[in-house]
Amino acid sequence: MATAFGGPEVLEVIDEQLPAPGVGQVVVEVRAVGVNPIDYKRYSGAFGDDPSTLPQRLGLEASGVVTAVGPDAVGPQGPITVGDEVVVYAPGVYASAVVVPAAAVLPKPAGLVWEHAAGILATGLTAWDALERIRLQEGETVVIHGAAGGVGLLAVQLAKARGATVIGTAREVNHDYLRSLGATPVVYGHGLVERVREAAPGGVDAAIDTVGTDEAADVSLELVPEKQRVVTIAGFERAARDGFVAIGGPDPESARIRESARIPLLELADAGTVVTVIAKTFPLAEAARAHTELAASHASGKFILIP
Repeated sequence: MATAFGGPEVLEVIDEQLPAPGVGQVVVEVRAVGVNPIDYKRYSGAFGDDPSTLPQRLGLEASGVVTAVGPDAVGPQGPITVGDEVVVYAPGVYASAVVVPAAAVLPKPAGLVWEHAAGILATGLTAWDALERIRLQEGETVVIHGAAGGVGLLAVQLAKARGATVIGTAREVNHDYLRSLGATPVVYGHGLVERVREAAPGGVDAAIDTVGTDEAADVSLELVPEKQRVVTIAGFERAARDGFVAIGGPDPESARIRESARIPLLELADAGTVVTVIAKTFPLAEAARAHTELAASHASGKFILIP
C-alpha cells in the first residue's frame, strides 16, 4: 500500500490479519492482479494530497478463488460459494487475499487464465464506455488515438466486433500488431490529419482519445463532424474547453455503462473475441518496480502482479 504521497518508493508491503467476511461479503485468495496507471497516479498527488486518505490500498482488478463467504453473499450472477474461481472488480486488491462485496465478484470464464482474467476489466470497461458514448455503429469509421495502449487495444477489438472500420494512431513498432487486429495503423506526428484522411477516404464518424494530447484533440475535432462523437479518457481540460466528451471519475453514466458491461465483456474475452495482451508479470512485492516501468516507455500490453 502507499503510506505517503510521492513516487513508487512510498509503497510498502504490510502484513495484516484478514477479517472474516460480513453480510454480503466474500474472501478471495488472489491469483493475479491487474496493474493500471490510475494505481500510481492516486498516490503521486495527481488527484490531491489529502493526508486523511493515507494509507492507500491500491488496485482495481484481480482474479482468484473464493475461500470464505458471509451471509447473503450473492453476486451479479447468483450465490457465491467456496471454491468458485472469480474475477474481482473492486478497490484495494493489491494483496494475497481480500475481503470484497459479493456484488464486485463475477465468475471467471473457464477459457481465461488467471492473468488474462485479472487484466481485462479496467481497460476493457473504459473502452466499452467510450464506444457507447460515441454511439459507434456497424459500418462506421472510428479513429482511436493511442491504439496500442491498454485501453486502445481493447477499444480496437471491441470496435471491430461491432463491425466498424478502425484507424489507430500508434508508434510504428506497434503497427504490425494493430494490423493483425484488423485496424489500419497510422503514425503520430506532423501530417497526422492527412494520413488519417488518406486511410479513411469516406470520412471519420467518431474518435476516441486515450492519450490526452493536443494533437489527438485537434485531429479529432477537425475530422469528426459532431463534437459529441469525440470522447477522451485523458484530455479533460481540452474537453471542457472545446465541448467534447470526457469520461472518468464519479460519472453516473459511466458507472451505469460499466456495470452493465462487466458480464458481456468477460463473455467476449472467453470467446476469444477480445484478447488481453500481457506485456510483463511481476511478484506482488515488486509493485513499485511495476509502477516505475509502467510510467516509462514499455512494450504494448498489460502488467500483472502475482502474489
